[in-house]
Amino acid sequence: MILWKKRVFKNFDKITKNLKSKFFFDYNISNSTWFRTGGRVDLFCIVLDEHELKIILNNLKDEIPIFVIGMGSNVLIRDGGFRGLIIKLGKSFNTLNIKNNILVAGASILDSNLSKYAYYYSLQGLEFFSGIPGSVGGAVKMNAGCYGCETKDVLQEVSIISKEGIKKTLTNKDLGLSYRYSKLTDNDIVTSVKFKGELGEKKEIGLKIKEIKLMRETSQPLRNKTGGSTFKNPIGQFAASLIEQADCKGMILGGAAVSTKHSNFLINLDNATAKDIENLGKKVQERVMEKLNVLLEWEIKIIGDNYV
Repeated sequence: MILWKKRVFKNFDKITKNLKSKFFFDYNISNSTWFRTGGRVDLFCIVLDEHELKIILNNLKDEIPIFVIGMGSNVLIRDGGFRGLIIKLGKSFNTLNIKNNILVAGASILDSNLSKYAYYYSLQGLEFFSGIPGSVGGAVKMNAGCYGCETKDVLQEVSIISKEGIKKTLTNKDLGLSYRYSKLTDNDIVTSVKFKGELGEKKEIGLKIKEIKLMRETSQPLRNKTGGSTFKNPIGQFAASLIEQADCKGMILGGAAVSTKHSNFLINLDNATAKDIENLGKKVQERVMEKLNVLLEWEIKIIGDNYV
């Protein structure tokens, strides 16, 4: 274990002894992802608060990569693991406040809880978050959206901490948000977000949330081990429709499968490896390109070392 600490930190004794954040060296990351796949990580850290996050980053060796994981959706970590630090934000980042129709959310707040909180205060415009798996920080980084709405439609500004431990505030415009994209990198850690809503009728807001949840439950494989939507929708088209046209629905590779309920979901059907899932996705890409001449881009973030 000492070797793992020496690899990651400049001053590992200070880090592990004097902070209240939780550290897990040589951690099996499959326990923390929706796919339930992935290798071992040099260090998995559940960070207590912003103060300790800055200390951790300031003591990190320069060459060590970092990655922030929220609920573990929308990410595939390869079987070879991740040679670096994976951060999960703790309870201090799980806060919600509202004033003058501005809702301030900590980055680890679940997207579904964000929509519930907005509903409680009759704030409309954030109902679509009830249909997004994951947490607020991830929603900002990828400009998550569903059913015709995107994070950029309601985001006002975001607070981040850089890998160097520097705190910054960025506006909606600064982020350069577009379809499933922001200018934020893996080295930018979202800590809190301000959303702008409008007062509405609570009953109508509640009905919209129920409608979105029902659509998800009836159309997506929510009870399977999956990462969420696998591929981005090409302009003017739907990835799921293209995958079906290319006869990929239900395709199986190893323990992974293309969902028969929603073709744009890959699922861990039977003890799949991350390699099974990634290779199945590549096979789908190849077949869609071959039959329809359309390149599907991954929406799921794939990180980690080559396979063991």
